[in-house]
Amino acid sequence: MSSDIREVDVRGLTDPQTFRREVLEPCRPVVMRGLVQAWPAVHTGTRSAEDFKAYLARFDNGGQTEVFVGEAHIEGKYYYNDDLEGFNFERRRMSFAEALELIVSTRGRPGAPTVYLGSVPVNDYLPGFTAQNVLQVLGAHIAPRIWLGHASNVSAHFDAFDNVACVVAGARRFTLFPPAAISGLYVGPIDNTMAGQPVSLAASSPPDDEKFPLFRAVKDQASSAELRAGDAIYIPKLWWHNVVSTASFNGLVNYWWDAFAAGPDAPYTSLLLSMLTIAERPLEERLAWRAFFDHYVFRTQGHPLAHLPAEQHGLLGPLKPDNYAKIRALAMHRLRGG
Repeated sequence: MSSDIREVDVRGLTDPQTFRREVLEPCRPVVMRGLVQAWPAVHTGTRSAEDFKAYLARFDNGGQTEVFVGEAHIEGKYYYNDDLEGFNFERRRMSFAEALELIVSTRGRPGAPTVYLGSVPVNDYLPGFTAQNVLQVLGAHIAPRIWLGHASNVSAHFDAFDNVACVVAGARRFTLFPPAAISGLYVGPIDNTMAGQPVSLAASSPPDDEKFPLFRAVKDQASSAELRAGDAIYIPKLWWHNVVSTASFNGLVNYWWDAFAAGPDAPYTSLLLSMLTIAERPLEERLAWRAFFDHYVFRTQGHPLAHLPAEQHGLLGPLKPDNYAKIRALAMHRLRGG
């Protein structure tokens, strides 16, 4: 395993424009040491779990949420049962305050259940938190989520959005695989998941598991980084990431958004539609469509109408200001059977 995740000097990340240019546009993972070290949440999180609980209680509006609870023997590795039909933990509904109290009061206790509270929208459950803990490099419209729990091991998965993850308490180890490794990761079911996204079965299994021979060819593509409170990492969309929380109490705030969206439609929608329309056609026809996708969509050889003057590019001209709406209207017309 390599450890070559790029690190940047956060003193140069002064505004969203610089952040986009230096961090986002290369579409590669980036570690940002100390990016949020000035946050009040980090100050309290580094003092104690009790102090952090008291700090969050100032903002708690009493909302109900879902919590993962597992027996002690799973050691925080929330995963499938052996048959991939069920899971080794249970989901419980409780108030945010009850969940946080359970996490704090049982941390480090031998034989206690392992507890994980994930992806809670901060502005909905903790109004006022965001105003005190501002991530200056992102636009104010990008809303944070909070993740709290004991030591845990979240299986390698991808997100269809860009992700900035900020450690506010404890410590986390991120292990990343590039999108191109997907064929060797042995991806699990996409419609029976622990938290919405499919996971890599191979990356979650013991090394050299004979059930996953193709994993041997990609496992050395992994890179990792250890993050402490105040540190952050940028994970581009579609990068697989395993997240191991190593302290008895851990907290993270993350931001999901599409950094390069030209409109409301997500690339993942195109993937689903392509599964419907292309995936089970004959091989030669699939290869033909791949050539057209490469030419018109992925544009590995440049713009498909580069040989024509720009004023003759029509729908293949810039998406803004007019072509996005025109192409979308055409696509919707065809989806309706027109």
